[in-house]
Amino acid sequence: MTDWTAIIREHGALVWRCAYRVLGNQADSEDACQKTFLAAVEFEAKENIRNWPSTLSVLATRQALMLLRSRIRVRQRTQTLPVNLPKDPSLFEPGQQAQATELADHLRIALAEIDSVQAEVFCRVCLEGLTNQQAAAELGLTTSHVGVLLHRARAILKEKLLSFAPQKEMLP
Repeated sequence: MTDWTAIIREHGALVWRCAYRVLGNQADSEDACQKTFLAAVEFEAKENIRNWPSTLSVLATRQALMLLRSRIRVRQRTQTLPVNLPKDPSLFEPGQQAQATELADHLRIALAEIDSVQAEVFCRVCLEGLTNQQAAAELGLTTSHVGVLLHRARAILKEKLLSFAPQKEMLP
C-alpha cells in the first residue's frame, strides 16, 4: 500500500516548484499540485511507479499546462512570472523589469497556444533545466524526438513572442 502522506511530504515541494515555474501564481500552483497528486493516485493504481520524483514532475508539468490553458481561455491574461532580480534592486532598472514581466506574460500565453507535447518538452528542458536525455526518459520519447519537439517549440514560441513585440514606427 502506498504511503501518500510520506510521498506528499517528500515530493510536495518539487511538485509545487514545477507547477509554479509554468503558472507563476501561488493559487494556481496549489490547484495544480492537488490535481497532480490526484492524477498520481490514478496513475499508481494502473502502473507501478519506480521513480516518484520524475513521475510527479511530469504530472505536475502536464497539470500546470492544462490549468494554464484553461485560465488563459477564461481570462485571456495571466499573472506575472517572478523575475530573478539581482540582490541589489538598484542594479535592475524598472524598464527592464517591466519588459521581463511583459515577456513572461506573453510566453505563458504562447505556451498555452502551442501543441501540448511541445509545450511539455519546452517546460521540462527550458524551465526545469533537464537535459534532452532526461526529458526523453521521463516522457517516454527518444532523445532525437525531444530535440525535434524542442526545436519546433522554440521556433513557434519565438514567432509568437515576436508577434507580441510592439511594431516600431517607420521614420521618414
